[in-house]
Amino acid sequence: ALFSKPGLIPAQFSLGQNYPNPFNPTTNINFSVASDSKVSILIYNMLGQKVKTLADNSDFRSGKYSLKWDSSNDNGELVSAGVYIMHMVAKGFNESRKMILLK
Repeated sequence: ALFSKPGLIPAQFSLGQNYPNPFNPTTNINFSVASDSKVSILIYNMLGQKVKTLADNSDFRSGKYSLKWDSSNDNGELVSAGVYIMHMVAKGFNESRKMILLK
């Protein structure tokens, strides 16, 4: 689920820490898009394997957004407890953050 937050245009791209963290079973991921851009937000396990695609080179207008992750992988199966990496790529921006799924 994607939620747009109305307000001023962010000065820069950013990827916020997920909340809550640790989480079970859902968490929110906030991010900012400084200018219209294609954005990818992917979730990886600690082996570097992609487990979930939240945004895949999708068009976003400048603004602040929030995505929800429900601990499912791209096949709809729940992933196991552990540390995961969320990774955002957009127009020259590239950032990762750790998040912890507890069961």
